[in-house]
Amino acid sequence: MCSNIAIFAGNTTTLMQLLIFILAYPVLWLISILPFRLLYLFSDMVYIILYRLAGYRKKTVRNNLQLVFPGLSDRERLQIEKKFYRHLSDVFLEIVKTLSISAETMEKRFVYTNVEEIRKLEKNKSVILLFPHYANWEWTSSLDPQVSSKGYAVYKRIKNSYFDRLVKRIRGKFGTTLIETRETIRVIRKNQRDHVQAVYGFLSDQSPLMSKAIYWEDFMGINVPVHVGAEILAKRTGLAVMYLRIEKVKRGYYQGTFLPLAENPESFPDYDITDLFLREVEKQIRETPEYYFWTHKRWKHRGRQPEQKKK
Repeated sequence: MCSNIAIFAGNTTTLMQLLIFILAYPVLWLISILPFRLLYLFSDMVYIILYRLAGYRKKTVRNNLQLVFPGLSDRERLQIEKKFYRHLSDVFLEIVKTLSISAETMEKRFVYTNVEEIRKLEKNKSVILLFPHYANWEWTSSLDPQVSSKGYAVYKRIKNSYFDRLVKRIRGKFGTTLIETRETIRVIRKNQRDHVQAVYGFLSDQSPLMSKAIYWEDFMGINVPVHVGAEILAKRTGLAVMYLRIEKVKRGYYQGTFLPLAENPESFPDYDITDLFLREVEKQIRETPEYYFWTHKRWKHRGRQPEQKKK
């Protein structure tokens, strides 16, 4: 009886997921085929809905900005807040636009300023590429055609399996393969055995689970747990580590610059590579804060560092 109820509940959930996807997908597709001029007019409307009507995570954004920029006036933080929501609306729609965007258009709108830096490394080594939720991180999927290595992006599976497949399709449009965190070491080891050079993209700026918090460091002046998985993998496998500095040039146009962090990570003291990454992220946030993803509760574990884990 219990097993039958569980099966029925599972089937109902799957059916609901499919229904939501069927209703949403045509809308997403229609948005994706809009010319960029109309796309950004629509983004202006999305901004009004997100920010002024729905107030999407506005409390979280304000708390984060107050924590990070206590020296700014309320008016200055409000200006950052408004600019952030305009940018957020753009990014949401740019992600949808990826459904139908051509390779030629993407190449014009996301330019890599010094791709030769990663090309030099990939001749001899696979690379772990670190970057934060900054500017338009999703369009980094355009890197794959620029390099000879196979591109992978580490991601967290979406509960709705239909949307999960859609995300894989969007992010894999230009050749990148998505792998879950738990699969990463297995894929790296297999590629090394098969002599496959690869670039592994990691978004590493968000807060880890407290159960997995093994290292704490100041980020924007606040002591918090930080992800160290990419550094641990680099040291265990000998992969080089680079930072991708993503900048918004103007609306709808971005550029990425590769900054070497550690060609031989095993020679670095523990957590130094992670610290180098955090310092680069901080630098970008302080320069142009409105392009950081302030809706995440990045500093939610502040003040909860166990005594035995202090740096």
